[in-house]
Amino acid sequence: MNATYFCNKCGTQNDAAAQFCSRCGAPFNAAPPSPTPAAPLAGVAGYPAPAPFPAVQYVPYAGFWIRFIAFIVDFFVVRVVLFPLKAMFGLGSLAIGGFGMHDYHSGFALPYILFGSGVLGLITIGAGWLYEALMESSSYQATLGKMMFGMKVTDLYGNRIDFARATGRHFAKIISGLILCIGFIMVGFTERKQGLHDIIAGTLVRRT
Repeated sequence: MNATYFCNKCGTQNDAAAQFCSRCGAPFNAAPPSPTPAAPLAGVAGYPAPAPFPAVQYVPYAGFWIRFIAFIVDFFVVRVVLFPLKAMFGLGSLAIGGFGMHDYHSGFALPYILFGSGVLGLITIGAGWLYEALMESSSYQATLGKMMFGMKVTDLYGNRIDFARATGRHFAKIISGLILCIGFIMVGFTERKQGLHDIIAGTLVRRT
């Protein structure tokens, strides 16, 4: 049977290996030593008073707006990196369309445009997935946008997530967006600032 630990702040039962409470986010510091009974003359000159227990440090979660701004930063980072490839396929198709398809052999122009559009779509999807999944499962635990604002993606116990969980979180965002973006808006109203994709993947976004 796995050892458990009860949070001193909210009383929630957690795994003994967890670094943070899965409910309130309080970190689990090493348990303070049991205080020795105070002497009858404690506090009187020559008799030191017992030392107070260390205060519990609160680790806040990242809210909706700070995560939205981080998303915008990451959006432009990925687009800047992809610009050379987009220019290769996209501008070629644009040139054909700009000069008029009747100027080209009909068997060449349309397949090129469709091929270029398809390649651009696959590159964009793949780059967004790899960028987010690799960065959030790395030792940084965050994309560049999140790092700018001191955020980290963790599991429910405050631990680093692996590539598979980061991949699941990334594609779960599709569900958050399909339901009129309600899955993203949930970040502003849930107790631990989780979007629907966070709940599906079992992740949290914390500010350090």
